[in-house]
Parts: sequence; structure tokens; C-alpha cells
Amino acid sequence: MTRILRLFAALWLGLAGLATAQETGLSALARLEPARSAVTTSGEVTEVALGLTQAVPFRAFLLDAPPRLVVDFREVDFSAGRAEALADKGLIGPVRWGRFRPGWSRLVADLSAPAKIDTAVEETGEAPRVVLRLSPVAAGEFAARAGAPSSALWDLPQPAPTEPPHRRQDGSAPLKVVLDPGHGGIDPGAEADNLKEAVLTLTFARALKEAMTRAGMQVIMTREEDVFVPLETRITVARAAGADLFLSLHADALSEGDATGSTVYLLDDKASDEASQKLAERHDRADLLAGVDLDGHDDAVAGVLMDLARTETQPRALRASQVIAGAIKSAHLRMHKHPVQTADFSVLKSPDIPSLLIELGFLSSEADRQRLLDPAWQAQMAQAITRGVATWAQADAAEARLLRQ
Repeated sequence: MTRILRLFAALWLGLAGLATAQETGLSALARLEPARSAVTTSGEVTEVALGLTQAVPFRAFLLDAPPRLVVDFREVDFSAGRAEALADKGLIGPVRWGRFRPGWSRLVADLSAPAKIDTAVEETGEAPRVVLRLSPVAAGEFAARAGAPSSALWDLPQPAPTEPPHRRQDGSAPLKVVLDPGHGGIDPGAEADNLKEAVLTLTFARALKEAMTRAGMQVIMTREEDVFVPLETRITVARAAGADLFLSLHADALSEGDATGSTVYLLDDKASDEASQKLAERHDRADLLAGVDLDGHDDAVAGVLMDLARTETQPRALRASQVIAGAIKSAHLRMHKHPVQTADFSVLKSPDIPSLLIELGFLSSEADRQRLLDPAWQAQMAQAITRGVATWAQADAAEARLLRQ
């Protein structure tokens, strides 16, 4: 069996010119065995060995800007290990891992220098393991090799069980709201005092979904569990659902300054301040850290067309931000000294759906951390946002009916 897997890996290397892909009939959840996992060096060669409880399909490839090694599995539970134990050895720099999408796990390792994957094999038998061997190459040669291989099994977007898009809401049907709990899976977001932003936002999103559902709204979530969802997919889910409003939920941290309280963000390429710009850069960097290939995502013509579409959508989003911020203030909940701000968040770039990003609080603030963990505060905030959305939706629907006359 090992010989067959080696031949398959060699064939993939020849066809893709990148690394290897393993797409066997193996399935079910494997667990990482830390005692049999290590990164070792021999001369210029760096070997990454990952001991598993059972063999699973996998693939490995390289990405550039910055140089990264990405290994996908179907599926591996990494919870028994520590990524730091494999980091900063030979060609391998910082390492991170976690769930990437339902049924898939991902390991991403920054490379200390341009490299190539010499071999990538899965050894089966009583002690299964995945073994990768890397050696250094010139920067030009690395750039030619880097890129995710095309594969229907690995790369097609996950289908969203949603309804077709519909026209701007006019009150004749329940308001459709897409809630987007930030981060998830391999990308935990901000962390402080053993708290993870990805977990906090998902917990709050569930409470907000319940409050909105009770208010008669139809709510769709971009993720229902602790799994990574690329920024582009979050927008796709909203559009496929025919959403009337998109709300992205976060609880970030700032390394400088003393930010506290909730903030509602609108899309704008000119950030309100330096802190807002840094938050936008950090959120967008999540895809890169999770090993997403960002090449080919800049289309100037498409950008112009989307800007035209936003001439109607953006004023609606502005009104929504002001009404929601007002509802939070009316509930006597702590808000940032500048409650409505702007920044260039990629997750808000849907041209035809009013989109907002709500920073519920900052994990860098001890007071905010206590609020975010308080069930009573969560319930109050969920009710305040729900009231704000309902008030905005009523006025927005009235305007839509006037425009259609």
C-alpha cells in the first residue's frame, strides 16, 4: 500500500508541478500523535513527519507572499499536539493548524526560505504517518512552483443551502439577515486570557440569531460551528441567500491604545483612524494566515462596477449603522467614543447588500472581556441590535415602496 501511495504522490508532483495530493477512498477522523510527530533536518533537507492514528487523504502545496507550506487533511484532530513543538526548525517557521471547513483540516507553516517539496508520502500500516521532505531553492524557482493545485475534491466552494436572491426588501416578506461570526477553525482571531474571538463571536451570534428569529426575521449564519470560512465565501453566502442585511461580528484586540466599547463599522477605503485601518488589515490577513491563495483577486473593471452598485447600497448601510448604534446607546450599553466608524474591511464589500461590521468589544480591554462573557450583557446586546435592525428595516422598506411607485 505504501508503494502505491508513493507512486500516486510522484504522479501528482509531475502533473501539478507543486507538491502532492492524496485523494484515496480513506475517510473518517484521524488524530495527531505528538510523540510520533517531529521536524528534523539533515544537511539542507528538512523533514516534517506527522504521526496519525489512521491514514487519511491529504495534499501538500506551496504558496507565496509570504512563502508558506500548506497541508490539507480529510480530516485530522490536532488537539493533542502543540503547533509550537514543530515550529522554527530548518526551513519550517511558525506553524498553525485547525479545522478549515467541514470535513477538512489544514496545517500552515511559514517557510524561513524559498523551498520545494521533494517528496510527500503517506505511510500506512500499524503506524500511519505523513512525511514531507523540503529543500531550499532560488526565489525565482519557488515563485514558479507556488500555488494551490486545482481539484474538484479540494477547491470548489462549499454549497450554501440557501434560496435564490431577491429584490430590495419592501416589508412584504420577513427580513433576511446574514450573521457572520468572525474568524473560526484554523483562524481563532484575537486571543486574551484564554479567550478566543472565534468562540465568543459564534456564541453571541447564536444568541442574536434567536433574538432576531423571535422578532420575525429570517436569519442565516455563515458558520454554525468552529470552522474556517474564507472572506469571499462569507459574502457569497449572503448573496446566495438574497440577504437584506449582512452583519459581521467581531471582538478584536488592539496592541496599542485603550479602546473599549462596541463600534459599528461601514465600508470605506479611507479608515476613520489608524486603529481602524490596522483592524481592517488584521481581519483581511486571516485568509493569508489560513493558507488561502489570494492571487488574481484584483479586477479593476469589476471594482468600478461594484462602486456604481454601492451608490444605492452605501447610504442604506449608513442609515443602518446609525440606527443600530442608537439602539445600543439607548439600551445603556457601553460604546466606543466614536460609535460609527469606517474602514476597508473586505467582508463588507458586497455591492448589493447593506453590510456592517460590529465590534462587540475589545479583548484587549479587561472591562470588555467581562462584558463579553456575561450572559445578561449578551442578551441585552442581542435585543438592542435586533431592535435597531427592526427600526431600520421598517424605514428602509417604506423608502423601497416609494421608489417603486
